[in-house]
Amino acid sequence: MPALHVLRVFCGPDGRYGNPLGVVLDGPAVAPGQDRQTVAARLGFSETVFVDDAGSGVVDIHTPSVRLPFAGHPLVGTSWLLSRLHAGPAVLHPPAGPVPTWQDGEFTWIKGRAQWAPDRLMQQYASAEVVDGLPAPPPGAGWLYAWAWQDRTAGRVRTRGFPRRGDGIIEDEATGASAIVLTAELRRALDIRQGKGSQILTRPGPDDTVEVGGRVVLEEIRSLTRQR
Repeated sequence: MPALHVLRVFCGPDGRYGNPLGVVLDGPAVAPGQDRQTVAARLGFSETVFVDDAGSGVVDIHTPSVRLPFAGHPLVGTSWLLSRLHAGPAVLHPPAGPVPTWQDGEFTWIKGRAQWAPDRLMQQYASAEVVDGLPAPPPGAGWLYAWAWQDRTAGRVRTRGFPRRGDGIIEDEATGASAIVLTAELRRALDIRQGKGSQILTRPGPDDTVEVGGRVVLEEIRSLTRQR
């Protein structure tokens, strides 16, 4: 059975927090389709990545309930891992399209597009304190990214992310795709603090692209058959 690398993606400056991610480097060992969905549901991470070709960067992303064409924290985490275990590819290939990626000091970056993460509600609140006080999840249906300015001049934002898919993921600790959508809407670079203490950096790029970057930590390597 292939090994599972468990990462934390978009860690804070002290290396804590970040969104847990499962990465199966030997993706072909797990059959596409229902088998991968079953594995992702059993693992229970907000996303699990199956690497189908490390050299060319072909990846397959699953939540516990759906397959995703694009997601930020899985691609940042997978890029970081491949750069340490292989000559990491300069472009990752999820179903949505080519995603350039690079390392810059302690940060791993990808470049994506807001239209690859549709149907996400960006809801602004009056203050960071109001965002902090939201129930988990807030009432309603559909993906909610709750945000408020901490320092508008400096581009610092407080956020929380609620998938509201009914698959056991109540709140995402750090969400790269939603950060891309918010950056595209605000049209400026952001320093996002999400969840309990994660940090996401973003900046608008050319041709409606957005760059998103963060720190990644390896939590453990274990058998794919072991539960969380």
